[in-house]
Amino acid sequence: MDNLIQLFSDTNSTAWYLLLIGSFLGGIIASISPCSLAMLPLIIGYVGGYSKETPFRTFLQLSCFILGTAIVFTLIGIACALTGNVFASAMGGYFTVLIASLLLVMGLKLLEIIEIETPTIIKSMPKNSTNSIFVYPILLGITFALAGTPCSTPILAGIMAFATIGKNLSLAILMLFLFAMGQGVILILAGLFTSSLKNLRALSNFTEWLLKFSGALLILASVYLYWKIFAPLI
Repeated sequence: MDNLIQLFSDTNSTAWYLLLIGSFLGGIIASISPCSLAMLPLIIGYVGGYSKETPFRTFLQLSCFILGTAIVFTLIGIACALTGNVFASAMGGYFTVLIASLLLVMGLKLLEIIEIETPTIIKSMPKNSTNSIFVYPILLGITFALAGTPCSTPILAGIMAFATIGKNLSLAILMLFLFAMGQGVILILAGLFTSSLKNLRALSNFTEWLLKFSGALLILASVYLYWKIFAPLI
């Protein structure tokens, strides 16, 4: 258990560099998954991107939306690191078993072996009728991040699990921040080049494969954690 914690607590560990890259890519994968792509027109419309605006104004509005999501995910990163310290000390190896179990469930969810209903609130949000550039998009981004989407939740939960194991505050924050930035890349491109939405939807078959691949990685990660915990007992 101590070696496992040390692996994810060392800022020079190769594992952390891989997790940081994976967090950013996870945000991109989550944003181009079929159900997320279906919500892109709604998000852009609510933020204000489909109104008669200049590309620069649309860019500002969508950037503020992403800032709102980043604020929430940064706070989640802080919570993960702090709770990791508390629960790892109190529960010992049981805490890692809990995290491994979470990774396993989220992996099975992405592989569509099990089904877990996750909340989404974006469809019930009011549109940006005041055409606010900063305040409304940030608030909508905060709401969107808190509500989550069916496709991003498993990947996000996996990232949170590793951030919790690591107990490193700065790296946990960076992981969740990079996830938010990854989600924002496709949103910005779709907002500035709305015609590209049709091309993005053409990627749905490919992104379904990516989601399943991500699910397999989460399951392998859970198996690795189980092995690190139980191998010494065999």
